[in-house]
Amino acid sequence: ILPVVSYLGPLVVSILTGSFIIEKIFGIPGLGSEFVVSVTNRDYTVIMGTTVFFSVLLLVSILLVDLLYGLVDPRIKVAGKGGKD
Repeated sequence: ILPVVSYLGPLVVSILTGSFIIEKIFGIPGLGSEFVVSVTNRDYTVIMGTTVFFSVLLLVSILLVDLLYGLVDPRIKVAGKGGKD
């Protein structure tokens, strides 16, 4: 089940960040369509801001996946806790 958990974290982020195609096609206002408009207008601050936001979203999902490993498989422990190895 660990490979499934590993795959689902970034998959959810790609669904959220990949929605700009749907927003652009159907005219739904959102962050993705704002990103596409900023690319066509060469608005570099908005491009950098949305890129950083999408990157932080991906990093947070990877962190959550790593934390879920301990819940899914109890054999996985956090290293560095005091006491015995």
